[in-house]
Amino acid sequence: MQKLTVIVPTFNEEANLDACLDSVRWADEILVVDSFSTDRTLEIAQSYGARIIQRTYGYSASQKNWAIPQAKHSWILLVDSDERVPPTLAEAIQELLCGEPQANAYWIYRANHVLGRRVRRCGWGTDKVIRLFRRDHGRYEDTQVHAEIQIEPPVGSLRGRLVHHSFRSFSQYAPKLWKYARWGAEDEWLSGKRASALDLLLRPAARFVKMYVLRGGFLEGTRGLVVSYLGLSAVFLKYARLWEKGWEASNAPEASHAPGASTQTARG
Repeated sequence: MQKLTVIVPTFNEEANLDACLDSVRWADEILVVDSFSTDRTLEIAQSYGARIIQRTYGYSASQKNWAIPQAKHSWILLVDSDERVPPTLAEAIQELLCGEPQANAYWIYRANHVLGRRVRRCGWGTDKVIRLFRRDHGRYEDTQVHAEIQIEPPVGSLRGRLVHHSFRSFSQYAPKLWKYARWGAEDEWLSGKRASALDLLLRPAARFVKMYVLRGGFLEGTRGLVVSYLGLSAVFLKYARLWEKGWEASNAPEASHAPGASTQTARG
């Protein structure tokens, strides 16, 4: 039997954490990676016997890569606080680890929910992530948003889906939307990309058409419309921030003298 550590990153997740940890209490170790929460997050984690480590949060990939080597066991299941591991998926993982897994990592599909109901279209129905993997065979790519783990092949897939409660309310989701847009702009900027007026006009519209029309969001009723508009908003905010960074760079004050240069005029 291969032993498993479940890693759960947290920051002020008292609304989510109890259900999350209850769904993984069968694991050999629960490792909560906390960013100095000020609510009941640590109290809830302790009630499940979790081991808690703390580090100031920079961005997701950095936090996870710091935590992975600290797991006690050779297999890792990484679960966000707003996710749940349902019995079907838990059974699939346990059956796999009872033998000798042939892959170094496994794709897991997600069932994404908005206001408590699953959204199967808008592209959300095909959402999958690598979350079960060998501790010593992979790390997340160093990007600030939507980083995927870089793993030595082979990579398999599991039956069952992670249940993901991404959107509980607009007040909860709006800060997340802006945070990911800002991080995405930073990644684009560092890769040398810049934003034009056409990017701001066409890219958000293209995202909406893709989600609402091509991927069947209109069949989800009001939820499909909301999710598609959130996709449009995320793209607009990212490219607006990228445009803003270009404006900031072009209007940054320039030093009138080279560093160390004298400001005095020689006199004879």
